[in-house]
Amino acid sequence: MTSTGESFRLLKASRLIDGLGGPVRERATVLLEGDKIRQVGTEETVSAPDGAAVEEVDYGDRTILPGLVDCHVHLIGIGDGRAGDELTTLPDEVLTVQAARNARAHLYSGVTTIRDCGAKNQTTFALRQAVEMGITPAPRLILAGRPMAIVGGHLSYFGVQATGPVECRAAVRQLIKEGADYIKITATGGSTRTSFPLLPSFTVEELTAICDEVHKFGKHAAAHCASSQGMVNALDAGVDTIIHGIHKERDGVNRFRPEIAECIAEQGVFVNSTLNGGRARIELLEATQEEVGLTDADKAQLDTMRAEHEVRLDDFARMRSAGVTMVCGSDSAWGNYKMGDFQSEIEAAVIAGMSPTEAIVASTNDSARSCWAEDSVGSLEPGKNADLLIVDGDPTQRISDLRNIVDVIQGGATVDRGNFI
Repeated sequence: MTSTGESFRLLKASRLIDGLGGPVRERATVLLEGDKIRQVGTEETVSAPDGAAVEEVDYGDRTILPGLVDCHVHLIGIGDGRAGDELTTLPDEVLTVQAARNARAHLYSGVTTIRDCGAKNQTTFALRQAVEMGITPAPRLILAGRPMAIVGGHLSYFGVQATGPVECRAAVRQLIKEGADYIKITATGGSTRTSFPLLPSFTVEELTAICDEVHKFGKHAAAHCASSQGMVNALDAGVDTIIHGIHKERDGVNRFRPEIAECIAEQGVFVNSTLNGGRARIELLEATQEEVGLTDADKAQLDTMRAEHEVRLDDFARMRSAGVTMVCGSDSAWGNYKMGDFQSEIEAAVIAGMSPTEAIVASTNDSARSCWAEDSVGSLEPGKNADLLIVDGDPTQRISDLRNIVDVIQGGATVDRGNFI
């Protein structure tokens, strides 16, 4: 076999995690051809074509795994605790710069693909253009653009507000015209002050129109659901991913409903529980309590948040037991959760009962599947994009080893993580 003219890189390491849940491969070797993965195996089974010029990198006693896939970010977020209602008052230019900063932080921390779940106006599309022009680095971008909301509903302050099936279909078409890769729906209220978190927003008829129109264009729909009825409605409409997936009744009572979990599993819908967002706020209050103390109101809030977080962890485990595919998406930089720390979301999945290997799959291949991107990213397989992460240690034994970044490779090229221009 002779050289194809493409550039080749031969990567070696003690261990390889393929992202598919298989056993760790020892004495691993990966051959990259240009921006694609050509071979995955061992030193004995992987080699470059005869006569090809090959750059060889031996990482020694380290681990190669797929670049991480965060299926839920808000690139324009600050992560300083401000509500989205305040965030949207910032100029689009400022938010676009912030999006670039967040994208770079995530990329440098090992995340090579992100799905943005709603932004103001054209800010994230402007970022995409800047990335394509080589102005700024970023993970691969899967963008919703503006989210879909009801009048006054969650994220309505920078979303498309639609009423009735006809307006919903028109809104989907408009968003796709603007460049949306998928559609983000707020199926219930949320942190938006004019919304009602525990009540459904769109009717089932409206949600069905949205999902039907989305699927007609060969794209997928992800729905924010902060209550049980929100999940029921989204499932009836044919949504592809449920975000948050909170089992809570309209009166605020936490009640896990097995029939909902069973329906999610039967329909093959993914659930992104965003576990660490609440934990980030808890940690902030705990730090404040340790440093200066808390008011009685803050103490009560901390107790409530701790109790709610335990319920979320339990619901996560029960949905997994019902056969639901749980995927990792951080929801950063929303609330107090800054970008560049997707590892905390992955660690939360382990705390909720996943093994480290399962959590890695949830944050690579399964997350890519929920983004409809598994043909190109999420696992180390021939033909896929050459997006890899190299870490010190073995994250299948200690999930915290995902923080020990050695190199991030995107499209076959090693990312310069010291470049902050």
